Amino acid sequence: MFDSQPVLDNERVHIRPLTQGDFDALYAVASDPLLWELHPASNRWQKDVFTGLFNAALDSGGALAVIDKAVNRIIGSSRFNVPDVKSSRAEIGWSYLARDYWGGAWNRETKRILMTHAFRFVDAVYFRIGEANMRSRRATEKLGTRLIEETEIIKMPDGTPVLHVFYEITKDEFAAQALLPSP
Repeated sequence: MFDSQPVLDNERVHIRPLTQGDFDALYAVASDPLLWELHPASNRWQKDVFTGLFNAALDSGGALAVIDKAVNRIIGSSRFNVPDVKSSRAEIGWSYLARDYWGGAWNRETKRILMTHAFRFVDAVYFRIGEANMRSRRATEKLGTRLIEETEIIKMPDGTPVLHVFYEITKDEFAAQALLPSP
C-alpha cells in the first residue's frame, strides 16, 4: 500500500506530512504573487484563495511540508496522489518552493527524494502541469521526465478550463538516471 505521507530526509531537505499548524509558515511562502504568475490559478497568493488550496491539500491525504534542514523552516509543499493503486502510477504535484529556493538544487533534490519513495510502491511517476506553465515544465524536464501523449482539461476554481500536459518517468528510467552525477 502506497504511503502518501512519509517522513523523508536527505542532506538538504526534510519532508513530512503537512498539518493544520503549518498554515502560517506555508502562507508566508505562498503569499508571494511571483510564485504563481505562470500557474493557471495565478491568484493563489491571496489568503482566501490559498486557504482553499491549503484545506484541499490537507483533505487529500497526501500533502507534504518541505523544510530546509539548515534553518528548520518550511520552504514549500508538495503532494502525492495515487488515483488508482492498481495502475502502478503515482502523481507528484501541487509543488511549490519559496523563490529563494528557485534555480538551484532544491527542486531536484525534493523531487528525487519523493520519486525514490514513490518507486518503492509504483512503476511510474507522473507530473500534471498547466500547458502554459513553462517554468514548471522546464523544472520537471530537468528531472529526466518525458512529455507523454496524455492531456487533461481541468477547470480552475474560477471555472476557467485549462489544458494540462503530463510528464512521466518510469522506475527503470529513474534508476538509470540516478547513477549519473547531478547536473
